[in-house]
Amino acid sequence: MTLVLAENWWSLVIRGVVALIVGIVAFVWPGITLAALVILFGAYALIDGVVSFIGAWKASRAHERWGVLVLEGIAGIVASAVAILWPNVTAFALVVMMAAWALVTGVFEIAAAIRLRKHIDGEWLLALSGVASILFGFLILTFPLAGALAIAYMVGIYALVFGVLLIALGFRLRSWGKASAPASSPMTVPIQH
Repeated sequence: MTLVLAENWWSLVIRGVVALIVGIVAFVWPGITLAALVILFGAYALIDGVVSFIGAWKASRAHERWGVLVLEGIAGIVASAVAILWPNVTAFALVVMMAAWALVTGVFEIAAAIRLRKHIDGEWLLALSGVASILFGFLILTFPLAGALAIAYMVGIYALVFGVLLIALGFRLRSWGKASAPASSPMTVPIQH
């Protein structure tokens, strides 16, 4: 799993950049309507789910564990489908859906960090992003009927923190992957028929 993560460090950076964009949009346009927030959340959850499926596919090809990535991908795509197919969902249902998605994602990220701690330095960044997801989920559940403006700010803060942590982890994995790569050149790799 660590090799697959190191090889796919870019996927974490992409997820982090998308989260940063979501965070910036939430702060630049705080008066965004709840319908626009639903679509924004749906787009982010869809991208996050697709990237998780890509990671699972690559992990399965490398004979690594991929089940958690599939579950995270399913959670993201289901959350996205609900948000996009039913944009007139009530504010309370949106809040509960967003909180559930953040809680599930956070638990999976912490579980992955625990498994990785023996193999890489910097797994605490993944654990910290999981903690941020769980805190975001609990915060939203605590204030479910807050106005759209408050929800936009909460989403913005969460997305900025989560994005920075994922980008930092991605670049840390990139460095780890380069440091642990075998010293052989591509010309010395035997060709198999």
